[in-house]
Amino acid sequence: MKLPELRIGQLVAKVPVMQGGMAIRLSTARLAAAVASQGGIGLIAASGMTFDELRYEIRLARSLTKGIIGINAMVAAREFAGLVKTAIEEGIDLVVAGAGFSRDMFGLGHESGTPIVPIVSSVKLAKISQKLGAAAIVVEGKEAGGHLGTDLSMREIIPDICKAVNIPVIAAGGVMNGADIVDVLKLGASGVQMGTRFAASEESNAAPALKEFYLKAKPEDVVLIDSPVGLPGRAVRNPFAARLLAGDAPAPTTCDACLKHCKRNFCIIRALIRAQQGDVESGLVFTGEYIHKIEEILPVKEIFERLLREAEAVN
Repeated sequence: MKLPELRIGQLVAKVPVMQGGMAIRLSTARLAAAVASQGGIGLIAASGMTFDELRYEIRLARSLTKGIIGINAMVAAREFAGLVKTAIEEGIDLVVAGAGFSRDMFGLGHESGTPIVPIVSSVKLAKISQKLGAAAIVVEGKEAGGHLGTDLSMREIIPDICKAVNIPVIAAGGVMNGADIVDVLKLGASGVQMGTRFAASEESNAAPALKEFYLKAKPEDVVLIDSPVGLPGRAVRNPFAARLLAGDAPAPTTCDACLKHCKRNFCIIRALIRAQQGDVESGLVFTGEYIHKIEEILPVKEIFERLLREAEAVN
């Protein structure tokens, strides 16, 4: 099957693939630009960045590609509105928002003409998003990495949501190859979001030790932890995740107040940063459910070439 274009407002992606916005600092300018240069949509993970860092990453991405560049930001982050405003000021192409839901972001998008794309996991939120002016929605199922809004498979919820709205639906969770993309498009989606496959790319900002850790993961290593954000999170079992599951992870001794509401069972920002920097023992390694299917670290260009070949091989 020849893959169709993905249209979001006035934006046209030649390949219907959006790269997941993976924080903290896995999805930076280099990865986003590489994806955009291949005809997809590249996302910079804004959560955990200062406003100046975000400006720098957006400008760097712009210098590396003429493709579509967006940001992904956690609604749960205390600085969510400021990150969105900063990105809009820098002329970002679109804003993707997850880990919560904000009605205010649609007003910001309307004022600037910036497409707002919320991440949802239910028909109800999909309808609300469309009513509030969403340019598209990302529909995330239980197979996705990081924070989850449902325990249902993406393939279960996509058909009903596609029937309920008439804006582009981008399916997320468990999409690992070209055949997966074709399957999801046949369910009614307009495109897909892929995170885990790009986390394990050459252009990912993950430390080499973290990328090697990805390759060692087995199906039984993937677990659900209780995030301070107030949502379950899908991660790879390591000593830190094991302590979280046992309920004896060290509580924060200091707090940067990075979240609007925090359960304070552990500091998620610092745990994610440790993993991003290569500490796979005491860091939190977020991942999608099917990380075990990744067998090698590839450049983004090669990943896209394989996706297109795999999709074209499907009737």
